[in-house]
Amino acid sequence: MADALLKKGIYVIGFSYPVVPTGKARIRVQISAAHTTEHIDTAISAFEEVGKKLGVI
Repeated sequence: MADALLKKGIYVIGFSYPVVPTGKARIRVQISAAHTTEHIDTAISAFEEVGKKLGVI
């Protein structure tokens, strides 16, 4: 998922086993006051698109 999001311009860090328990992979994002509403909307759209494509949402 992290690679697919990066292709859409969204940089995230993915964590999977052994860092987290098997089946409990996570994505870390960092949002700051410098991000605009447009930035956040773009990120949400990318998460939705990639998540649906991968079958996780």
